[in-house]
Amino acid sequence: MQHPPANARTTAALLRCILLLAASSLPAAALHAEDGEATEDAPAFTLEGEYVLDIVGVAQGASTGVRHVDLLTLTGTLDLEAAAGWQGTQLVGEVIAGTGREPNVLADTLQGIDNAEVAHNRVKLYQFYLAKDFADAPLRLAAGFIDLNAEFYSNDAAGLLIAPAFGIGSELAATGPNGPAIFPSTALTLMVRAEPTNSTYASLALVNAESGVLGDAGGIPAVLREGALVIGEAGVTRFGKLALGAWTYTRRQDDLRLLDAAGDPLRQRAAGAYLLVEVPIGTSAQASEPETPAASLFLRAGLSDGDTTPYSGGWQAGVLVNGVLPGRPDSQLSAGVNQAFLTSKFRRNEDDAGIQRGRTETGFEITYADRVAPWLTLQFDSQYVRSSDHSPGARDAVIFALRFILTAGTSQ
Repeated sequence: MQHPPANARTTAALLRCILLLAASSLPAAALHAEDGEATEDAPAFTLEGEYVLDIVGVAQGASTGVRHVDLLTLTGTLDLEAAAGWQGTQLVGEVIAGTGREPNVLADTLQGIDNAEVAHNRVKLYQFYLAKDFADAPLRLAAGFIDLNAEFYSNDAAGLLIAPAFGIGSELAATGPNGPAIFPSTALTLMVRAEPTNSTYASLALVNAESGVLGDAGGIPAVLREGALVIGEAGVTRFGKLALGAWTYTRRQDDLRLLDAAGDPLRQRAAGAYLLVEVPIGTSAQASEPETPAASLFLRAGLSDGDTTPYSGGWQAGVLVNGVLPGRPDSQLSAGVNQAFLTSKFRRNEDDAGIQRGRTETGFEITYADRVAPWLTLQFDSQYVRSSDHSPGARDAVIFALRFILTAGTSQ
């Protein structure tokens, strides 16, 4: 049996310390109330777990075969208002552990086919941050290791689809020295969110350009050694969601192809912008949650500088239908299409390596999910990826997958 690496054991030990610290604060929750009496309005500590297991079959691609991917997520939230009287303050910690054999190696797509797939199987302290809501102002501040995609470049209607491009646009996901603060590694982040009205918001974050957490091979990188990612998003949520976002790095990044006089990569400004649109249609009579839309249409589009990443832009569109089957309130059906535009510099580099790339990679996905037990959801997924590789013998990818999602939670 293979033992976990030392940094994985360190992460697990740190998590145990966090949980013990939270548990030691629980008695204070029963003592804190504005009138001095005990209150049990809200639990001081909640612990939630999710285990995702994907069985992925690549029926056509660079190679064929069946591989598995799994991901365990444990999320602990300590309500410091209930536990210690710190009004509107929460401490959040999240640990992930993934295994599997990278099915995208068989499919050989650029953007990936499974949003739970990791390149290195490790235990990580994925998120760990302190968040503060202000009672006298519509502001929320958060600092720590935060999943950027939980706040930026995301929309609910695309959340059921498994292809990674529906989570965050590839033109942003492929930036930075080793990727931005998204799955599977976050970065030290300072974030503020304002909600001037019930249907408007604006978010801004300053993110360490190098991602890395406890559990990664290199550990936590030095703060601002490679500069920072600055990202902002503002939107309206009155009738679904309409949002605009923009991002840039404070330090220039290596150009994909151009060299300076010394023969080193020319440094270029990496920047981009994106648009999110989500439109709900009707109200589902089947869905288990009240006011759930019968369906939601979504459109997302982004662009980047085109000098520092393989992608100059891309778009994703699709639909989510809730309560699809009579008598199955949790049944959902979603279909989507995504397309990435490849930069000319990346394509020329690939041509030098003997790979003939087209201008785009396009993916189609249809998926169905249903909760078959309070703790178990099954999801069936199929994808077709029109490859950007136009080299002789290259093939488009056809993928089928079965996803098991197990959930559990407790509060005290």
